[in-house]
Amino acid sequence: MTTTTQTHLMTAEELLRLPDDSMCHELIKGELLTMPPPGDLHGAVTMNLSGLLFIHVKANNLGIMRAAETGFKLETNPDTVLAPDIAFIARNRAGPPVTGYRDGAPDLVVEVMSQWDSRPKVSRKATLWLELGARSVWVVDPRQRTVDVWLSNSERKLFHEDDELVDDTVPGFRVKVAEIFA
Repeated sequence: MTTTTQTHLMTAEELLRLPDDSMCHELIKGELLTMPPPGDLHGAVTMNLSGLLFIHVKANNLGIMRAAETGFKLETNPDTVLAPDIAFIARNRAGPPVTGYRDGAPDLVVEVMSQWDSRPKVSRKATLWLELGARSVWVVDPRQRTVDVWLSNSERKLFHEDDELVDDTVPGFRVKVAEIFA
């Protein structure tokens, strides 16, 4: 006699209906991931970079930005819903806001490492974003004061505090890495 255990895979719709428990939730292939809210340093760095990107995107009519924890439905059956810290969607793909999760990956995903993130965990997430359609993922590390840019063509660039961050995913955007951490 054999026994089997079935795991209930959550759908994007079920994720959307979860009660507010002050935690952050994502789905990967139907499995619920729960994380505590990030801390103050994470919030400061995310806001700095969000502001810099938003001003550039808006001034140049390049597309739309989405704030932290906006869900993107990337796969169906089983569902994958991820929520980056910052997202940019190019004007030609933007469309109007939707109720619920936006289908497909943004062009640019920014993941700001929190105090409990590990490098392998964030690397797996960056890889997943790229596999599911993002053109570029920026992994921002407030402790190391670096920005690791992962591109869909498998190229990677590591920018340090004295460098200028440039990525053609957001045309014309340039910023001193130090300014992100100011």
